Amino acid sequence: MDFDLPPDDHPDRHAVREWIAANPNPSARELAEAGYVVPHWPKPWGLEADPIQQLIIDDELHRAGIRRPGNAIGIGWAAPTILLAGTPEQHERFLPKIFSGEEIWCQLFSETEAGSDLANLATRAERDGDEYVINGSKIWSSGAHYSQYGILIARTDPDQPKHKGISYFIMPMDAEGLSMSPIVDMTTAHSFNQVFFDNVRIPASLRVGEEGDGWRLAKVTLSNERVSLSSAGSLWGVGPSAEHLLELVRNNGGIDDPILRDEAAAVYIEAELLRLNRFRSLSATLQGKTPGPEASIQKIMADDHGQRVMALAKALVGANGMLDGSGPAGRVPSEMQAGPTENNFASRPEAQFPDVDPIWHYGYLFHPALTLGGGTFAVQRNIVAEHVLGLPREPNVERGMTWSEGRKLAV
Repeated sequence: MDFDLPPDDHPDRHAVREWIAANPNPSARELAEAGYVVPHWPKPWGLEADPIQQLIIDDELHRAGIRRPGNAIGIGWAAPTILLAGTPEQHERFLPKIFSGEEIWCQLFSETEAGSDLANLATRAERDGDEYVINGSKIWSSGAHYSQYGILIARTDPDQPKHKGISYFIMPMDAEGLSMSPIVDMTTAHSFNQVFFDNVRIPASLRVGEEGDGWRLAKVTLSNERVSLSSAGSLWGVGPSAEHLLELVRNNGGIDDPILRDEAAAVYIEAELLRLNRFRSLSATLQGKTPGPEASIQKIMADDHGQRVMALAKALVGANGMLDGSGPAGRVPSEMQAGPTENNFASRPEAQFPDVDPIWHYGYLFHPALTLGGGTFAVQRNIVAEHVLGLPREPNVERGMTWSEGRKLAV
């Protein structure tokens, strides 16, 4: 395996550099039209780039200080599903503005009563002529308050088994009858929302794929990730990394406390393991193979690692870590913003240390969510146990028993 980026004189770098020279300050639309937002996609949306070309494009854009549009759910989740199962009309209408960031998207999947069993959703979509009538609610809808569209799964046939009666929709967030309540978390950021549907009518043309095929498409949505190695950030691949923290430590004279020094060494080792593991996945892709168990365990490792990085950052500043805005200086990347800056804790000017960006304080308050969002730590470990290690499911899962009943049966 090659654990380094392509060399500086790699021939594929020249084309990217020439484009950047001709477009030193490209707009999001210009980036999208050039294929640099989703270079791995087929033309006309992308460049059909292989993983090496993707790494080169990412690296060259980063060197030039050029950022892609901040539309993660639209670009990473909605667009691949629309491409797979959407109509040509849906492709033409939605994909260009997703890639240019002109239309921001959110996800409308989770429900309060379904918990981790997403397929147990209760939101209904009833067909009425050329329309669907939506009733129900969704929760943990990140960015719904500033999104133009959402990807929605709803039950269209309650008489079918729970995985069979679900359909997939594009939901205009300004539809009549749609309302939402903000969920402000302990960081004081308004990132999440609960969204309510009260006889919301949308045209049948906004259904993606066939009726009843929503569960398959939901799994497609959740499994899509752009090939990239720029995911070392401690907060779900963004924000400051262990490398950033350790650089601050070195620049400030190191660590005298032996316990904290040992923790710093452990964080460094974890970060290096995660980096090598990402390259293992890339190496498998380059050889035409499907990444193996290393891909399945990446999220488990990365979430635990992010929590340790943030805990170490707080511990290093001692009692000052209890104060709002204290901690190692860092720069808040745009990806960490919950939306417009006025809604984002990390940009508030009234922090107790206005000359220090409070990303580390924000990250510490946010870090318990790392092992909950995007699939809880327990669900992730069950997936690895069953699908990687081949272990049997719990008896209570198979037979509908309580945990204690299943445990007694197993014993």
